[in-house]
Amino acid sequence: MASKTVNSAVDALAGVLFDGMTIMAGGFGLCGIPENLIAAIREAGTKDLTVVSNNCGVDDFGLGILLAGGQIKKMISSYVGENKLFAELYLSGKLELEFNPQGTLAERIRAGGAGIPAFFTRTGVGTLVAEDKEVREFDGEHYVMERGLTADLAIVKAWKGDHAGNLVYRETARNFNPMMATAAKVTLAEVEELVATGSLDKDNIHTPGIYVDKLFKGAVFEKRIEQLTTRPKEAV
Repeated sequence: MASKTVNSAVDALAGVLFDGMTIMAGGFGLCGIPENLIAAIREAGTKDLTVVSNNCGVDDFGLGILLAGGQIKKMISSYVGENKLFAELYLSGKLELEFNPQGTLAERIRAGGAGIPAFFTRTGVGTLVAEDKEVREFDGEHYVMERGLTADLAIVKAWKGDHAGNLVYRETARNFNPMMATAAKVTLAEVEELVATGSLDKDNIHTPGIYVDKLFKGAVFEKRIEQLTTRPKEAV
């Protein structure tokens, strides 16, 4: 089987980026984010992006650097949280935001990857989330229709990957990454460890290589912590 590996994020993104594209970016907060691919997109200067991600990083890291560079036109997210610029741009009308309950966002991505154009959920019925959407009754309960999500590009981060593109995520990083890998025309992965094809436990592969177009071993992983909380020292 031919290797899907390339040397860097820049090599992986070659010929893939274009202005106005939709990108799915894996991660939860700053955990499991594709740091190297995000940095390479920042350097490429690709603009007018629609980005699908749980949140938008922090002001100076993760997707926050694309926001600060004026490259993102619209966010499809479930959490504004730690990024002050994200909130400021949205409240001032300079950034489009499609806000989703977190479970709904996850299911919209999963549905897109599974070829399901729409589904009904009780989450959001009777709130702003359901505004201008079809609401239907099933078995005496009301459900709002949500559309599946797909993208031009998915960028994901895994713990281990082999040369055939099979991926394994570690703990919390196994969040939005696996479903996003299935829901885009092109999927690029950065990994902490690149191993020989066949060396991963076949029963524990989270993303089969069929979904991955290119992968590379990340040059640097800062793995920043959004809010460091420690227990006070006990008195001696």
